[in-house]
Amino acid sequence: MQKKGSVGVVCAPAALLVALLTGCQGDPPAAAEETPAGSGRATSTQPSGHGAVFLAVDECSSFGTTSFTEVPCTSERAAARVVARHDGRVDDGPLCPGTSDFVLHISDEAPVSDEDGDGTVPQGYACMRNLSPPHPGDPGAGGGPRTIVGDCVYSSGDGQVRETSCEGEGRQEPEYEVTKAVGKRTECPASTALYVQLGGADPVGCARPL
Repeated sequence: MQKKGSVGVVCAPAALLVALLTGCQGDPPAAAEETPAGSGRATSTQPSGHGAVFLAVDECSSFGTTSFTEVPCTSERAAARVVARHDGRVDDGPLCPGTSDFVLHISDEAPVSDEDGDGTVPQGYACMRNLSPPHPGDPGAGGGPRTIVGDCVYSSGDGQVRETSCEGEGRQEPEYEVTKAVGKRTECPASTALYVQLGGADPVGCARPL
C-alpha cells in the first residue's frame, strides 16, 4: 500500500513503432521515440490528504498548471478519476487501460508521509480518465497515453508515426487508421498498409490508408 507522495504528469502518447508494406514485412519495426506533449512532468505541492493511499483506484485529482492534488470526487475541483494504479515506472509496468486520457507519475521525492517512516514513497503511476469531456483517450480522438483500435496516425519520419485526430482537428491530417489489433502481422487483413506497435496482448496494429 502506498501513501502520500508527490505527483507529476505526462499527457500524450509516444511515437509508435511502424513498418510500411514496402518489401520489409519481415523486418523489425524502427525504434520508437517518446516525446511527451502538453505540460510534460510537474511536481506537486503537498497532497490534500484524502484517502489512505495517494491516488488509489476510483479516487480523483484536481488539475493544475504545475501540480495535481488528490481531492474528493464530489469536490468541484475534481477533474479526473484514477482507473488503474501501479507501482514502479511506466516503462517497466503494466499498460494503462486503452481509453485512459493521461498518466500521472507519482514521485518519491519529499513525500508528506510514508509507510515505514524512512522518508520515501516508492515511485508509481496513476492512469487517469477525465470526469467530463473531452476524452483524448477515446478511439479516434487523437490523444491519450496509448494508441488503440479506431485511432488515426500520421508519419513523422524515420519509421515512426504519431497519433492525431481522425476528424482532422489536430495539427496534422490523419494518414492511416488502426482497424484491428492482432498477435502477429500475418493476422492483419489484406487491406493493411501499415503495422503499428500497440503493446499488450495483441501488440500489432493493422492500419489502413485514409
